[in-house]
Amino acid sequence: MGFFSPVNRAKTYPTFRLVAVLILSLQLGIRLIFSQPAIFPDLVLFNGAAICAAMATLYSPLFNDRWASASLGSAFLLWSFGSLVSTANSFFTFTVWPNLIDICYSLFYPFALFGIVRASTARRRVEWIELLDTVILALGITSIVAGLLIKPAMLHFSGSTGSVFLSLLYPAGDISLLAITLALVLLTRKTLRSILLLLGVAAFTATDLIFLLISANSTYPFASLNDDGWVVGMILIAESLYHHGGEIELSERFAPITTAFAVTASSAALLVAVISPSYLPKFILIPAFATIGFAFLRMQAAIRAAKNTNEERELARTDELTGLPNRRRFLVELDLLLRKEGTLLLLDLDGFKAVNDGYGHQTGDQLLKQIAIRFSRALPSNSLLARLGGDEFGVIVFGLPEIGLETALALRATLTYPFALPAATVEVGVSIGRVITGDERFTQEDLLRRADLAMYEAKRSKTGIVLWSESLVGN
Repeated sequence: MGFFSPVNRAKTYPTFRLVAVLILSLQLGIRLIFSQPAIFPDLVLFNGAAICAAMATLYSPLFNDRWASASLGSAFLLWSFGSLVSTANSFFTFTVWPNLIDICYSLFYPFALFGIVRASTARRRVEWIELLDTVILALGITSIVAGLLIKPAMLHFSGSTGSVFLSLLYPAGDISLLAITLALVLLTRKTLRSILLLLGVAAFTATDLIFLLISANSTYPFASLNDDGWVVGMILIAESLYHHGGEIELSERFAPITTAFAVTASSAALLVAVISPSYLPKFILIPAFATIGFAFLRMQAAIRAAKNTNEERELARTDELTGLPNRRRFLVELDLLLRKEGTLLLLDLDGFKAVNDGYGHQTGDQLLKQIAIRFSRALPSNSLLARLGGDEFGVIVFGLPEIGLETALALRATLTYPFALPAATVEVGVSIGRVITGDERFTQEDLLRRADLAMYEAKRSKTGIVLWSESLVGN
């Protein structure tokens, strides 16, 4: 049985969750007794608790979105590895490549951002568009940090441009995580899950911001009690995934906001670069250009999705065989006819059943297609022709009653000459029931019932076209 199997996940999640709390409690107890930094509490226990919180997140219950668990768990593992390397460099004479720490901490934010968004949604399948939204948001945050803050910060912080950029990126990432989580919680039902998620993010980001503030003033005490807020935050986030509730359908509401924010931020950075070319280092413009490029992709995807939606709606209202509007579309237009002057025509073919039975359904379908073409050519511009089902058609004509009568005569005339089909040359006729609308108020059912009675009278009497009247009710 696999390590990530449902049975193992169900057994392992409570274990990691409990172990993370126990290790953190032990580490806090040792720190309270012994104030001096030491390898066992500060390197082993502290990072061990963080890794257990990450594993508890990866092994969260199966009712969670697997992308949320994987993304948040990966974010916590990245942060734990960066913390492990950073702590080891403080205790030992040899040092691991310092840039590796910044890489791990920097990668934490996009993984955490995507995981928090997924943990707040009710969707079970990740869409590539959601990944794109997350990338756009992350790049937009980077752009606003680069474009608006890096130059003033270089006047107050020592170090290279890259180090100053990272020192600003971390607080920007923290504030973004907290703001986005708060927005998500406000959009969802207030449940234990959403509250724990917010508390966890708040604990983590507050700890990080305090650490950055103290470090900026060069007064940070290594291995202080404040550091445990990071692990407390991760444990709370992991715990939130153990509880149901609070999920929403998010992308449709959230994506336009994030995309607009990101593009605005990137445009501001590029505007600064155009006005004052020497103000920003050249590499800082990369995320701004990337954000706008991804935003164009996002816009194309949105346009394509809207087009597909319109096509699907059109297909849902179109008869598959003839390409004419179907009954659903016809009923929508009929509502408009109820409020205007016009004519409803109900058409039923004469002799179609004999063709369909004698030559087969394929020939019958070919005949219906040709009839639809002939009917379409005989219609005035202010009308709608629909196939209502089988060999029954409906026509809505707006305007004076004379126009409706002329349309009925023209439709009947289109069937006065035969149809040349592959199987045979056939002839069919049509019986038409006509109902005029105007001052009298109808319902859809009344209008269709009257047209149906008139059409059957036309078929019975073989007169071709019959106008509805009260006398038809008793027939």
